[in-house]
Amino acid sequence: MKISVVIPTYRRPHLLSACLEALSGQDLDKDEFEVIVVSDGPDVATRKVMDTWYQKRRLDLRYIPLNRKKGPAAARNKGWKAAVAPLIAFTDDDTLPDSRWLSSFLNAWDGHQAMAFTGKVVVPVSKDPTDYERNTARLATADFVTANCAVAKVALAALHGFDERFSIAWREDSDLEFRLLALKVPVVKIPDAVVVHPVRKAEWGVSIKEQKKNMYNALLYKKFPDMYRRKIQRRPAWNYYAMIAMILLAAVCFAAGWMVLVTLCMLCWLVVLGIFISKRLADTTHRRSHVVEMIITSVAIPFVAIYWSLYGAWRYKVFFL
Repeated sequence: MKISVVIPTYRRPHLLSACLEALSGQDLDKDEFEVIVVSDGPDVATRKVMDTWYQKRRLDLRYIPLNRKKGPAAARNKGWKAAVAPLIAFTDDDTLPDSRWLSSFLNAWDGHQAMAFTGKVVVPVSKDPTDYERNTARLATADFVTANCAVAKVALAALHGFDERFSIAWREDSDLEFRLLALKVPVVKIPDAVVVHPVRKAEWGVSIKEQKKNMYNALLYKKFPDMYRRKIQRRPAWNYYAMIAMILLAAVCFAAGWMVLVTLCMLCWLVVLGIFISKRLADTTHRRSHVVEMIITSVAIPFVAIYWSLYGAWRYKVFFL
């Protein structure tokens, strides 16, 4: 056994089955790699998919269900600790690994050194993408993502794996990357290790729901403030704070009866809001439904994003804006 694949999943049986289908086409012999699927909590649908794949006998498969939902970081930890091989490849249940994905990692590793590898993520998007598609496409330019990476088991053991405080799929991969770099473990890019990451259909207003992730930005910033500012976000979202300040100041002026100042505050808010909406619409589809969604969600996002940022700052006891 040369390499183990760990896939966290939860209630996405059709995506998982497509991912396993892609893995069954690897250019390695079946006995050279194993696939460990870890369900992030009780999941009857995933259990049925795994039973079907056991019967096919096309992969060396193991299924590990967690007794309660803990997040993908915890699921990955459970998986790599159970792995047999000395090199652990990570991907997600919504990816389609290329046939040379695993062999590309193995060809770059000497079999012993504590190393990590990051591959290439291809995100197919439409000619006129939505804002959500464009955001998902950033996976293709990220330095290190758990949708496509491999880490020597000895390095994972030295780091005690993923930080399970990152309980949703956000920043746990950057945290692992930063800790690898801090431990001076080489992180090598392997362009031939390719996975395709299709963009799933998103519900209306998904960008508002996504703002909860800002809470975990605070945790990553607490652990690695310099690296966070250098590699993730160079400066706070001052435009968000400006929009919130203008609305609050307008409310105070309205209560005081200073209507001229209310008008000035609202005009300033509209200018900053207009710039924000324009940036979100740049290089995206201008379908009427999408434009309306961008306008409505752009009004709400600053308030929701800053709430979760400040909540994260309070929760993790760090000054984070």
